[in-house]
Amino acid sequence: MTHDKDNNNEHLILETAERLFLEKGFAMTSTTEIAKEVGCNQSMVHYYYRTKEKLFEAIFEKKIKKFMSPFLQDFNADIPFNERLKQLIEGHFDIIYENPKIPFLFFNELLTNPARLESLKSKITELPQAILFKVGKDLQAEIEKGNIRPMNPLDLLISIVSLNVTIFLMAPILMNIGNLSDTEYKKIIANRKKENVLIILRSLKP
Repeated sequence: MTHDKDNNNEHLILETAERLFLEKGFAMTSTTEIAKEVGCNQSMVHYYYRTKEKLFEAIFEKKIKKFMSPFLQDFNADIPFNERLKQLIEGHFDIIYENPKIPFLFFNELLTNPARLESLKSKITELPQAILFKVGKDLQAEIEKGNIRPMNPLDLLISIVSLNVTIFLMAPILMNIGNLSDTEYKKIIANRKKENVLIILRSLKP
């Protein structure tokens, strides 16, 4: 019973901290606020995660891996390359749609806290190489067949990420200045998802 309670407390702390960090960022969130939201004392937050920094890093690392996970997904080799690429772009887009505050958190923390970037690099050092290898392998096979123009896998990844992220970074402007309803915004998002796929596929034509 005590073990279940401990697990529940730890889960609530992590879940609450994640929400607050995404809403307010690292600097504007305190362990006192996290504890208050959870309904526990501050010492319990420190018991599970020692410091706010360690708690944030646990969440940040988890979000980074989620953000990058579509690029490591295994697709059916029998599916044509264009369809596999379409699924990859859409899968990445959907993750951002489900977690629209992730880009803000990443850019804010990585640009304002260089030490965070160094810490992250040491923890996920193998992930970028694994992604480049996987994407590069598929890309090279299609280039050799003459199906697509020569392209560096890093350039392809940058194009996908930048296209998918931009619409969500612009969302506050679109919603407020554009005075869009939720329905109108969702239509724009759905259309952008299709456009991103078309832009990438057309850019690869030989």
